[in-house]
Amino acid sequence: MRNLLLNRFILGSLSHRSYPISPDAASATNSSLPFALSSRRNEVSAPLFEDDAEKAAFSRGGTGISYGLNWALAGKGVIVKDKAFQNLKPYELQQNGATVAESLSGLPVHVRGNVHGGSSEISKAQFGKLLKQACFNLNFMVTTHISSITEIFVHDGAIGSSPKCDAKVRIISDNPSAVLTLSSILWRTPTRAISHDSCPLIIYVATSISPSTGDILGLGAQGNNGFIAADVERSSLILCGKAFTDLKGTKEALTALSGPIISSRGGLPLSAGLLVTGDWMILLFTTEDTILSCSDLLISRDIGIILSSEGVSPLFQSGNSGGSYPSKLPIAVIFVSSDSSGTFPSASKLSPGQAAYHFLAGYHSGKFLPAYSKGPSAIDPLYLAKAFLSKVKENQLPSFLINISKGEKHITGEDLIKLLHATLSKNIPHFEPKGWFRQCLNPLHPLLADAIKISCLLSVLAGGVLRGKYKIFLSNKFQELPEEFTF
Repeated sequence: MRNLLLNRFILGSLSHRSYPISPDAASATNSSLPFALSSRRNEVSAPLFEDDAEKAAFSRGGTGISYGLNWALAGKGVIVKDKAFQNLKPYELQQNGATVAESLSGLPVHVRGNVHGGSSEISKAQFGKLLKQACFNLNFMVTTHISSITEIFVHDGAIGSSPKCDAKVRIISDNPSAVLTLSSILWRTPTRAISHDSCPLIIYVATSISPSTGDILGLGAQGNNGFIAADVERSSLILCGKAFTDLKGTKEALTALSGPIISSRGGLPLSAGLLVTGDWMILLFTTEDTILSCSDLLISRDIGIILSSEGVSPLFQSGNSGGSYPSKLPIAVIFVSSDSSGTFPSASKLSPGQAAYHFLAGYHSGKFLPAYSKGPSAIDPLYLAKAFLSKVKENQLPSFLINISKGEKHITGEDLIKLLHATLSKNIPHFEPKGWFRQCLNPLHPLLADAIKISCLLSVLAGGVLRGKYKIFLSNKFQELPEEFTF
């Protein structure tokens, strides 16, 4: 059936290619596939892509041909059946039936490719073998489904606001509501950017596809509300059912997919918060809860930024900005950790090598989270740490370590902001871990036996308890660290 449709599509293209293109071709054009690349192609594609809100309606009975968008969609496996609308503004989407959907969370997220982090109930090798064929079958089912829909909605955007190191994104959806929701998290991008980009990410949205589609991934009833499936190798994301309403899961998958692209263009995708207080912009590495306690000063509530030589900016847009973000370098990089052992001072300055080491470990309250990344990532944390070291040195970014442990409580919110201000305003000494040996010799411990003092000394000589935990964790996780990486 699909081959028959494709043959009809090709024949329709060849039969119409000699027709003149009217000035209104951008708004009403035939859905034929453009195999003849003539000057008429440029004649159509210019008005098609130059408007902020472009709309292309493809009718089989029409006399015009849209070479640009039609070719691109067919190249991604989607054949326009009747009409396709591109880059509509929110009110235009609503005129086409879009509504604000109720948000969901916790839907299944599957990422195929060489990824780090995240969680899976089966082994990475087993999951890879299973998902490779499953993704192929799923991709075919989804593109076939979208091709059967009378009206298709296409939207172009970007992850990251800097054109030099962003990842271009194209949404192909069977539902205007999905475009209304997803377009709100993407940055605007020039109209020709997608067609000129070498590796854009494609988001296929199939809201009306059968719920049983999730059986391909073995989801069963778990996938009844929808699921998210990302394929790093194909640079594609599939959102089935109501998955487009799970923005947290969608952003997690898009972050994993966009990482290699952003990195190849000179940007560094990092799991960090971007905080602005007064004239200061601070890059903050810590837990999500700690970052969100400073929500009033955050540029974005999303944990994810791009650091480049030009500056730092959020991965996703929030609010109604939608345009460009004035990227600039942060005044400082601050690691906010919680250590109740007394090893970390309240505030200290880090060398670039120390900053990279603590970044790689991602230590907080006795737990390690490499590169502070909770979700799946297609970039090795050690590579990120090395690149982070280069960025810190290249841009001469001062780095600090703050200990927010206060007994059984943590310093957060306004008190944390005050601590950040104090750290940046004073001449903070360089980081020197407090050893147990000094505590053992403290006059408050006169009854300690010599054997215990010797044990404490050996602990210090071995690098200290916390230092030892760092070393054990990182050596088990990574084979070899650069000499410059130090505790």
